[in-house]
Amino acid sequence: MGFIMSTGEMSTGHTVLGCQTTDKTVITLFIILILLCLVAVVGNGFIIITLGMKWLLRRTLSAHNKLLISLAASRFCLQCVVIGKNIYVFLNPTSFPYNPVMQLLNLMWDFLTAATIWFCSLLGFFYCVKIATLTHSVFVWLKYRLPGWVPWMLLSAVGMSSLTSILCFIGNYMIYQNYARSGHQPWNATGNSLRHSFEKFYFLSIKIIMWTIPTVIFSVFMSLLLVSLVRHMRKTFLALSELRDVWAQAHFKALLPLLSFIVLFISCFLTLVLSSASSTPYQEFRYWMWQVVIHLCSVIHPIVILFSNPVLRVVMKRGCC
Repeated sequence: MGFIMSTGEMSTGHTVLGCQTTDKTVITLFIILILLCLVAVVGNGFIIITLGMKWLLRRTLSAHNKLLISLAASRFCLQCVVIGKNIYVFLNPTSFPYNPVMQLLNLMWDFLTAATIWFCSLLGFFYCVKIATLTHSVFVWLKYRLPGWVPWMLLSAVGMSSLTSILCFIGNYMIYQNYARSGHQPWNATGNSLRHSFEKFYFLSIKIIMWTIPTVIFSVFMSLLLVSLVRHMRKTFLALSELRDVWAQAHFKALLPLLSFIVLFISCFLTLVLSSASSTPYQEFRYWMWQVVIHLCSVIHPIVILFSNPVLRVVMKRGCC
């Protein structure tokens, strides 16, 4: 996932108009970032093509694969936007962060980032309901109802993501209008005060609220799933002592993708929140370091999906052969 475009990405006290980024460390991080994004584009593109072809050939797709292809599509588009945005920022490090070009990039980034977080949360909810061995009547009822709800869940996620992007776009537009009325002088006192207020209170509050809701949902249901799996493992080991090693390996292989999904999602959420709370100029080392860390998380998960999903793994092996 990309950096928070609308949360104070330029520090007014450290930016000099006309200065260009020439630091070799920054250039190296920029190249690493673009390579990471390209790897994510390829991985998510492979998931989209594989599941899309299956959908076209069979005229149907399971609820789980619908969530996977939606997540892959949002990540694919997000990485393309991030590549374009960071190329623009790298070539124009001192540009006003709320100009029309950045407003368009902000709008797409805010929507796709929120959609990706919501799709991850829905995928975690789906895993919990379908895999957990909980015997409560609510979970038994959800197991049968959930597949039919997936399209509506995806539409709801798109609606919440649209709300996030619209609210952020309104703030971006107001800042740019104030900048235009001031005669295109981005560092005047009034403009700085308005921009800092929006960045500190408006943008940060919206993003934290809109990101925290799906993250809490994800954390609750994934915790229930882990508790259920641990209990199931204990019962299995006690009942089948002679096959303990075989069952331990099977459970470990099943838990590894799940644990990696949880760790990567929480890590990505935390890095997004921390980066949105910081005000770092485009040409500084910290900005590009944040970018690399965030996108490193987004690159690993598609690879985990490719090796853990049976359908994708078979197609990938055939392609290698």
